[in-house]
Amino acid sequence: MLKNTADFAAFETLDIRVGRITKVEDAQTRKPTWHMTIDFGPEVGTKVSCGAYRNYPEDFLVGQQIIAIVNFPPRKMGPEVSEVLVLGVPGASGETIFLTPQQAVGLGVSVF
Repeated sequence: MLKNTADFAAFETLDIRVGRITKVEDAQTRKPTWHMTIDFGPEVGTKVSCGAYRNYPEDFLVGQQIIAIVNFPPRKMGPEVSEVLVLGVPGASGETIFLTPQQAVGLGVSVF
């Protein structure tokens, strides 16, 4: 279903950046999720995201570049706090596929 039209000013308020996953652990959440530590470079720093990317093994995720919204307020997920939203899309089998640049780019680069 197509969502309502948004004006460009709403998009401009989102701070979408590229980061690199540096650490992955089990999150203490109701649903199985990963607690991912992500480096967004010196301007943004290191942030945590709890994401439903359990279709990927920990060792695969570490080192991957991801695309995330870094200016949402922190969100409490059980005892965990997710500071950024890693963007993804549903896969053919219902798994979550994270968005990533086609080639390596600098950490903290803005998506436009």
